[in-house]
Amino acid sequence: MFRFAAKAAAVAVACVLATSSLAADNILNVKVGDKFPDVPLAAAQIDKVKKDAKTISIADLNGKTVVIFFYPKALTGGCTVESCGFRDLMKEKDFPKDVVVIGASGDDMKLQQQFIDKNELPMALLCDTDLALIKKLGILGAANGKTPKRVTFVIDKEGKIAKIYDKVTPKSHPAEVLEFVKTLK
Repeated sequence: MFRFAAKAAAVAVACVLATSSLAADNILNVKVGDKFPDVPLAAAQIDKVKKDAKTISIADLNGKTVVIFFYPKALTGGCTVESCGFRDLMKEKDFPKDVVVIGASGDDMKLQQQFIDKNELPMALLCDTDLALIKKLGILGAANGKTPKRVTFVIDKEGKIAKIYDKVTPKSHPAEVLEFVKTLK
């Protein structure tokens, strides 16, 4: 009897662990070739993308290649390294003219603006404070979390996802994205 109970407990633990690791993986809701969700969001430094606007959505950028890199939290280590990597490549004018680079997180406008000011970031930073786009994409960091995973999407000129980077190393990632973007027409 004791052996049966121990085996049942072990099976139950294994099932719980398997389920929780699946939930933690948070399988993406989109794939390459899908239309990128058209969710209008406020952005710090919005005029870098769209003049006299209150929000930006992918529909506003039709005809351009768009890089949207999501990061967990502004003004933190990895997020700063990644954002500054994109900044440096943008300053060197390495990105083709028709490419728009945008950062995004669940942070509010005030924190995004502090991030821009402190690090002299040249790109707009989306403020997905309601997590609407983050949830649509399936990149919420944890079931009850308030931060996105570190994921980058490259969207083609028709608004379709051309590439998804879901395993990102902050230091080398911007150059990796640049190399891919240069292959697009």
